[in-house]
Amino acid sequence: MLEDAAGIRRVVLACGTVDLRKGIDGLAMIIGDQYGQNPFEKGTLFLFCGKRSDRCKGLLWMGTGFLLLYKRFENGRMSWPRNTQEAADLTEEQFHYLMMGLNPLDLRVKEVAPEKIY
Repeated sequence: MLEDAAGIRRVVLACGTVDLRKGIDGLAMIIGDQYGQNPFEKGTLFLFCGKRSDRCKGLLWMGTGFLLLYKRFENGRMSWPRNTQEAADLTEEQFHYLMMGLNPLDLRVKEVAPEKIY
């Protein structure tokens, strides 16, 4: 997977929304200014989501330059945490949940009323 090839050791989720029209320089400024983190930290993948939850961008410093990643879900949307403007560190398991479209910071099983199933 990408984590192995790119040497990703840490994944940081930028909660809230970001203008996905921004490129490398704009996203790097957001990392430093809004979240107070170092965008040049090698092995750290920063993830961003816009208003539409069917796509996200990632920014990764490779040591010699930035790698800009873009993912668009063909069917469905991600459950991206929108309630805060903080950056959250994700575990490997939480990252995989996010890539499946789940909210990695608020994993809840929905209550199902059996009478409404049929």
